[in-house]
Amino acid sequence: MIGYRVKTLREEKKMSISELSAKSGVAKSYISSLERNLQTNPTILVLEKIASILCITVDALLYEQVDHSMDDEWKEIMKDIMGSGISKEEMREFIEERKCTALEN
Repeated sequence: MIGYRVKTLREEKKMSISELSAKSGVAKSYISSLERNLQTNPTILVLEKIASILCITVDALLYEQVDHSMDDEWKEIMKDIMGSGISKEEMREFIEERKCTALEN
């Protein structure tokens, strides 16, 4: 459900409903009803606003399952990263920065 994913992602970012509302321009009451699954058919515009603030794609809100399979090239890239001495935290920070930058453009 979209509402559950919004709530989970918002909480992962340690963001209140009020903060998400202020930053996205979506009414606090609407976000609350979305998270409680009282509002089950949000518009794409609302989803885009929320996704942008959460630094994710609209697809991440719409679809429960994401294909996590890795092809051989990705496996090689991951081996290179693991062998480079970059910590998990540094890699996570890099990825989060890139997600937000990509969504802003």
